Amino acid sequence: MRRAAKVDSNQSRIVAALRKIGASVQPLHAVGGGCPDLLVGFRGLNRVIEVKDGDKPPSARKLTPDQVEWHGAWRGQVDVAKDEDEAFAILGIGAATEARREP
Repeated sequence: MRRAAKVDSNQSRIVAALRKIGASVQPLHAVGGGCPDLLVGFRGLNRVIEVKDGDKPPSARKLTPDQVEWHGAWRGQVDVAKDEDEAFAILGIGAATEARREP
């Protein structure tokens, strides 16, 4: 039996910030098998984002073996974000403070 997926403490904050700027966000953390945490649609493009908690030490932010395998096998884009600014950069927009002014 698979255990419940762990959600990084900053994931809800990142999701809220992305939705605030008009992005569609579908959480995927419950899929398991190393699948990234978020599917994000913004300005006609889809992005797959693995969320890591930037407040944890670097050793605790490493990808799990399942995540390493998934990322390596995926033939599309996949990124890692530790905070809102990194998530916004993945979408090609500036820092969170600038993004709040986006239409």
